[in-house]
Amino acid sequence: MSKFIDIAALDDIPRRGARVVKTPQGCVALFRTADDRVFALEDRCPHKGGPLSEGIVHGTSVTCPLHGWVFDLNTGQAQGADEGEVRTFIVCLDGGRVLVDASFLSGRSAA
Repeated sequence: MSKFIDIAALDDIPRRGARVVKTPQGCVALFRTADDRVFALEDRCPHKGGPLSEGIVHGTSVTCPLHGWVFDLNTGQAQGADEGEVRTFIVCLDGGRVLVDASFLSGRSAA
């Protein structure tokens, strides 16, 4: 069974926006869609290292602010002609809190 870590309040993440959470294991970008779904991805575009948390959230995608790569928030896969992916983390909501699966964060270096 997975152990989840309370990482943020849902209200701390703007709709169609993101927040970065620095954990002891590394930085995680939390994204909130217009319909209040929350996704967690590694906060670094594999193309040029852009901060995905500063990108534009549209539907269930985020566009990197540096060069426009688009990533699926569900899978972390680049969309269109771009190739690459970012790590995703399992997220759940509980009473207005965002919880991230701790097993996916283990073994990462500190931010």
